Amino acid sequence: MRILIFHGYLLRGTGSNIYNASLVQALTALGHEVHLLCQDRAAGELPFVDAVGRWREGELRVEVVREPVRCTAYLPDIGRVLPVYVVDPYEGFDARHFSELTEAELDGYLDANVAAVRDVAARAEPDVALANHLVAGPAILARSLGGQVPYAVKIHGSALEYVVRPHRERFLPLAREGLEAAGGVLVGSRHTAESLWATLDDPALPARTRLGPPGVDVHTFQPRRPEEAAHRLRGLAARLREPAAGWGGEEGAADAIETLAPERDRIVAYVGKLIVSKGVDLLLAAWPLVAERVPDARLCVVGFGTYRDGLHRLTAALRRGDLEEAREIAARGRELEGGPRGELAYLAAFLDGLEGGERERYARSAAVAMERVSFTGRLEHSELPDLLPACEAQVVPSTFPESFGMVAVEAAACGALPVSSAHSGLREVTRTFEPAVEPDIARLLSFELGPGAVREIAARLAGWLELPAERRDRARAALSDLARGRYGWESVAEGVITAAEGRLSELPEPPA
Repeated sequence: MRILIFHGYLLRGTGSNIYNASLVQALTALGHEVHLLCQDRAAGELPFVDAVGRWREGELRVEVVREPVRCTAYLPDIGRVLPVYVVDPYEGFDARHFSELTEAELDGYLDANVAAVRDVAARAEPDVALANHLVAGPAILARSLGGQVPYAVKIHGSALEYVVRPHRERFLPLAREGLEAAGGVLVGSRHTAESLWATLDDPALPARTRLGPPGVDVHTFQPRRPEEAAHRLRGLAARLREPAAGWGGEEGAADAIETLAPERDRIVAYVGKLIVSKGVDLLLAAWPLVAERVPDARLCVVGFGTYRDGLHRLTAALRRGDLEEAREIAARGRELEGGPRGELAYLAAFLDGLEGGERERYARSAAVAMERVSFTGRLEHSELPDLLPACEAQVVPSTFPESFGMVAVEAAACGALPVSSAHSGLREVTRTFEPAVEPDIARLLSFELGPGAVREIAARLAGWLELPAERRDRARAALSDLARGRYGWESVAEGVITAAEGRLSELPEPPA
């Protein structure tokens, strides 16, 4: 089967980028031919991309990288402006939030992609198609395919929550246009489904919405024996030092990885964007409480984003025991990532609640604990299977709704306890893990957001690390077996085709 996918962004990094890269590999492994529209200028360097299409003087030209050609990546010429949902640097582009585009810029972006999809469809003659995100992929396919090719829409959450919901008047018509002609709409969780239904206000939409979570590469995300995990971690650090290190590796990444020694450290990880909405400040504030109970615990923070400097500043303040500076950082909030000043309420509540002897003890603990925090910067997704098996836990402390908990699934697949905020798609993922472990361990899988969030994160991590080794080993094995058995990419790929063809009775509805 020939499948056209419109993504429009990179094929590495986080979120929908990883979803599409993994989906393509699953589809080609199943014998399908994929035609993928993206904006990854280095797509030809990826092992699963066999040909690259570019437009020169308005004409589509395809260069074959290797035979047989199973996946062709096409790079539409959209100019310098790349509309995004969360503003991050994109090399070669001026990344602008959708809401900041002029009408002329938005129309130009849409027209360029519509023309590109028409060219690709004429060349490839696809049987089905997939549009990613609520805007603008679905509308682009609706306009370019003209009802001649059935397509599905995958809602990732970011376009819904960061663009359409807060800017309904401007973007609802575009979203409705794209969904109207879709054979099926895929969501990662009930939470995302309900947010979508409420935002679109279309009585017919729930009947066309089906559960379509991301998957996990069960061949790479798997538990390792301690000595093998340590060996692979050292190998990752060595590769990051090579001149031709991967796209993700940043200067200093190898040094950060080399500080981790699973033979002596109890490693806890965070993997994701470094933005305020991800709640990394809560994990950093919790770390002195964890280290006080488990002195050999070490925290590894993996990711990039506009709040990185703010998190480094918070870490430095805690390392100095300067709680007044930490409180000022909490007061400024999003101002430190380029937004308006606004208090980080949960961090502020924790710091304000420290009094007397406890406050002094926390400041002393922080001075020691923050020396055991390492920031790697950006890592490629393909490098995480060499890190996560060396970790005993991973924390997903998001304060903003998440459509799914892919990082939690990948951590569990590697045998690391996934500790997540108890809301949105994260809570739904946690519920699938709870039956696999004993009740007291199940309670460690999530925490409630609120004034007590920092203490709850610390209690869960320390409680897990203090368990007898044999209980932790049993739980890690059970979580890995469940994650790898339930969330394979092959079934995700088949679900995309089924949704595009409109065979919705064969797909599960979002759970109540």
